[in-house]
Amino acid sequence: MAKATVDVSIAILLHKSKVLVGWRQANQHQGNKHEFPGGKIEEGETPEQACRREVYEEVGIGLKEWHQFDVIRHEYDDIIVTLHLFHAYVPDELLNLIHQPWSWFSRDQLADLNFPKANSTIIERLIWSHLIKISDQVDELPETNSQMYLRIESKDIEKLQQQLIKLSEQQLLKLIVNVDVWQQLNTVLQEKIKTVHLKQFQLMQLKKGDLVVAKRYIAACHDAVSVQHAHQIGCDAIFLSPVNPTATHLNSKVLGWDGFAALAQKSDIPVFALGGVAPADLKQAQKCNAYGLAGIRQFSSI
Repeated sequence: MAKATVDVSIAILLHKSKVLVGWRQANQHQGNKHEFPGGKIEEGETPEQACRREVYEEVGIGLKEWHQFDVIRHEYDDIIVTLHLFHAYVPDELLNLIHQPWSWFSRDQLADLNFPKANSTIIERLIWSHLIKISDQVDELPETNSQMYLRIESKDIEKLQQQLIKLSEQQLLKLIVNVDVWQQLNTVLQEKIKTVHLKQFQLMQLKKGDLVVAKRYIAACHDAVSVQHAHQIGCDAIFLSPVNPTATHLNSKVLGWDGFAALAQKSDIPVFALGGVAPADLKQAQKCNAYGLAGIRQFSSI
């Protein structure tokens, strides 16, 4: 007998790098587990309409701006579910309207919660390493304990592909590549590399709906306008720089920790401090609303 197939809309609600999570009752499918808001798509509804309705009914708030996040198909022993995922930002003024028992969890805490198996890909995408190493050497990736942004302007894509093919899928999951390089890779590697980088000029050329669904995007930002635009098009995270002077950009205007904190405080997605920072600065950075740090020279040993 064929298994029943159910289409479900799921909402990833974000506020200041926290995620809204609830609890499934024992009598529900996959009961006694944590969950994101959502429910079955009713006849005549689009997935986004169902997401809006479920959030209003379950959480108690109405949100206008939604971004496509992913589409995930998962087969359980008794049923096949297709999850249509969207994410949205919850403004301060709606926080007190959220129904109980929905609660905010940090991204790190999500790893310790008991979600259904179908949500594993979602959790993987929401949790970032707090340190990102920037390098132009592919062979450094297997050695690093953090995520790595491969900063290259490679004209020899064939050689790069040969290097990347030797890496395991788990190593490729840690890799971040610029959109120009990612677009030139073969389709197999494009699929395996989950995180794409946008330079600020590339970010500002894009509009909502241009990002590839199911890919994680981190954008380089240097000011309030670019930070706001990263949110508007649905990016997952931000490199915000330069925090401090660097040897290669001595004359660049720096944000300083106060300027960084003011911009990062407005973000509902993780912000990584970049420029003249070291791993030892992580606690200070987090006091200034950073999720983590990124760097080159001072990150060589991580």
